[in-house]
Amino acid sequence: MDILETLKKQWQTREVELPKLSYSDIYQMLLKKSSSIVKWVLLISIAELLFWISLIFLTPDSNKQLMSDMGIGKIVNYSNYIHFTIVGVFIYLFYKNYKNIQVTDSTKTLMNNILKTRKTVRYFVYYNIGMFILSSILVDAYFYSKSEKLYEVMNFASKGIPQEGFATYFIIIQVLVGIIVAGLLILFYWLIYGLLLKRLKKNYKELEKIDL
Repeated sequence: MDILETLKKQWQTREVELPKLSYSDIYQMLLKKSSSIVKWVLLISIAELLFWISLIFLTPDSNKQLMSDMGIGKIVNYSNYIHFTIVGVFIYLFYKNYKNIQVTDSTKTLMNNILKTRKTVRYFVYYNIGMFILSSILVDAYFYSKSEKLYEVMNFASKGIPQEGFATYFIIIQVLVGIIVAGLLILFYWLIYGLLLKRLKKNYKELEKIDL
C-alpha cells in the first residue's frame, strides 16, 4: 500500500477518536487560560512591589545619609511614598481585571477585558521604566549642580581625589550605572510581562475566530 494512503487512513482514524469541541468548550478553555494569565500578572506585580519596598530597608545607611546631607532626603522619601501608591493603584487595577475576567459570560466581553488588561500592563511597564529614568536624570542633574557640596559631603579630599573634573567623572559613572539598571529593567519586563501579554494576545486572536 502507498505510504501516503497509509498516512491518510491513520489521520482519518485519529480524527474519529479526537473529541469534538463545542463553542462553549473552546470559550471556557480560553476563559480559564486568560484568567490564569491575569492572575500571574497580579501576583508578579505584588512580588515586584514587595521587592522594591524591601530594597529601601536594605539600602545602606550611608546612602540615606548622603541624600539627607545633600538636602533631598525628605524629597526622596515622599517620592517613594507617591511611587508605591501609584504602583498600588496598578495592582488594584490588575485585581479588578482578574475578577472581571472570572465572571465574564460572553466572547466580546472577554475580548474587551483582555484588551483592558493588556493596556493596563503596558502602562504599568511604561510608568516604571519612565519613572526610573526620570528620577535618575533629576538626581544626577541635582548632584552635578551641587558638585562642590557633593565633594565635601563625600569627603573626597581626604581620599586624595582632586575636585577639578570630579563632577564630570562622577556623573559619567552615574549615567553608565543608570543605563545598565534601566537595561536590566527593560529586559525583566520584556521577559516576564512581555511573555504574558503575548499569551493574552494569542487568546484574543482565538476568541476572534470563534466570534465570527
